[in-house]
Amino acid sequence: MRLTLVAALCAATVPAGVCAQSGSSPPWIRLAGEAIPVLTGTNAVPGGAATAEARLVQPVLMVQAGALADRVRLDAMADLEGWTIPNGELTAGAYGEGFYDRRHPHTYVHELMVTLPDVLRDLGGPAGLALAAGKGFAPFGTDDPMGRPPMLYPVNHHLSQLLERAVAVAALRTARDHVTIEGGLFNGDEPEYPSEWPNWTRFGDSWSVRLTVAPAAGLEWQGSRAHVHSPEHRPGAGTDAEKWSTSLRWERGPRYGLLEWAQTSEAGGLYVFHTLLAEGAWRIGRHRPYLRLERTERPEDQRVSDDEFRSARPHLDNSIVGATRWSIGTIGYGYGAPVAAGRLTVQPTIEAAIARVARVGSGLFDPAVFYGRRTLYSISFGVRIDWGMAGHRMGHYAGAPMPPGMAMPGMEHQVSEAR
Repeated sequence: MRLTLVAALCAATVPAGVCAQSGSSPPWIRLAGEAIPVLTGTNAVPGGAATAEARLVQPVLMVQAGALADRVRLDAMADLEGWTIPNGELTAGAYGEGFYDRRHPHTYVHELMVTLPDVLRDLGGPAGLALAAGKGFAPFGTDDPMGRPPMLYPVNHHLSQLLERAVAVAALRTARDHVTIEGGLFNGDEPEYPSEWPNWTRFGDSWSVRLTVAPAAGLEWQGSRAHVHSPEHRPGAGTDAEKWSTSLRWERGPRYGLLEWAQTSEAGGLYVFHTLLAEGAWRIGRHRPYLRLERTERPEDQRVSDDEFRSARPHLDNSIVGATRWSIGTIGYGYGAPVAAGRLTVQPTIEAAIARVARVGSGLFDPAVFYGRRTLYSISFGVRIDWGMAGHRMGHYAGAPMPPGMAMPGMEHQVSEAR
């Protein structure tokens, strides 16, 4: 207990990851956090209007800890968006969990996972086995957009990630982590409001697998497959989703790039939605320009009468009134600088996006009528406030355990570059 308290005080007063460890294998704890106050204006508003809102988004606090010679790991993250954006964040094209053109707030307990990072380490073999369980990410798709350069989420969030589930994960990796195979069981239902927990009675009705190959430093390919039972209907009476994903990711020094494709098929192939996304960023000293290009299809559900940013929940098959394709180009620029003796990084950022929306198929929903136009825009001004979160990749429970004396992934680079 005393060691844990000392580690907590150390983590709270110096940059994440630089606390010295005493003793042979003491427990450790690391704290980190992030928040973005942002002002967004957009004309992706029903009826041909435009609007602007200032909100605090992505206010999160992360706790990581290790014990028993780092044989047991804890990954926990609290997300306060249920308080700061109860009606969602203005985001052209975003959808999911009953929201349209507003990104929904995540649940208060975003992640709470216990991991045995290397079950076979005493055997000294060529492979490692990790086991993890709790509430978190299923092994599917690409990294959560929260940890990527743009401030606003892409349209494809619900096609490309599976998160906030009751999940059990097993991961087998080669000695040098060149190849990793992950499998997970989880509940299919999505949360309907921020304080909701997974439907534990449905645990195991859905599954996913992911193969990751890392042939060289910084280069990574993944392919994923998932079966999700009744994601839109919590009791389990809705249609199933069959999901595929593949991506190529590269991150080396100040440069980052991602190319991804994903597909979700629902109701036995009656509805099929695709996404193709490419994004990149380059940090030059304190400057960080970035670009994202996306082409994503989304379902159009019947909106509720008193709020056309919302759809009825639970989702029903007959509430789908069409599909649209969103082609969006996003460009942004951030200027990052360390403050508080390097313990904090503040990055003022400007981000602009142009979207072209088109009807897919013969559904009743016509975006030109609904929005009063087919070309939409958004512009955002924000400040990314980062305390040790830079470079953290949520949902990866298969990697080798992080030595307690090391910095968070990407943190040392970010601080040195910002200087």
